[in-house]
Amino acid sequence: MTERPHRNFYGRLKGKPLKSSQKTYIAEDLAALSPGPVSWEDNPERAPLDVDALFGGRPLWLEVGFGGGEHLVHQAAENPDVGIIGAEPYINGVAMLLGKIRRAGVDNLAVHPGDARDLMDVLPEASVARAFLLYPDPWPKSRHHRRRFVTPEHLEPLARTLKPGAIFRVATDIEDYVRQTLEEVPKAGFDWLAEGPTDWREPWDDWIATRYEQKALREGRVPHYLTFRRQG
Repeated sequence: MTERPHRNFYGRLKGKPLKSSQKTYIAEDLAALSPGPVSWEDNPERAPLDVDALFGGRPLWLEVGFGGGEHLVHQAAENPDVGIIGAEPYINGVAMLLGKIRRAGVDNLAVHPGDARDLMDVLPEASVARAFLLYPDPWPKSRHHRRRFVTPEHLEPLARTLKPGAIFRVATDIEDYVRQTLEEVPKAGFDWLAEGPTDWREPWDDWIATRYEQKALREGRVPHYLTFRRQG
């Protein structure tokens, strides 16, 4: 048995009480959408997931922290030829996603309702063709910057799971998060693909604004769209 490393959830795991419909989504849909044995209780040896069996050999994408699931469902609907796994520990966001999946009728999604680090433990090396980190928790206080996703603790396992040439997209409205992203992501083995200001000021062609982006715009913050490519 592999010894479980010390990991803390730093953000919220739950918010307001779930609606009865959301409880139904979780009870009826969540288990069927599992990517496989991810948790340490179910997979103490950290055996790799069979992602080819999960999505029938389709290319695999990953969204880290999908929030309310708007972008995840949008990408699944627009790209039926890929399979996408979303990881999110906030159970209210998971419930919102499950409702959106029902309404959209997409069948190329898997959902891990927990820490993306646990999921990356069991994703095979070089198995992911694209990854998204969209409006992650900014942890604005300096003493909390180590809790951000764009640190070696997260970026190194993410880089391990990405195929050479895979695209990694980061969206944030926090300027200091942009700074840390541009400092840390290249160190983990990525190239920043921007050639001019429009490459980080304008969203991607297949972008859909999330609820977090809409809030940022209402409050006068400027979104940044950063695109990286895995080296190798």
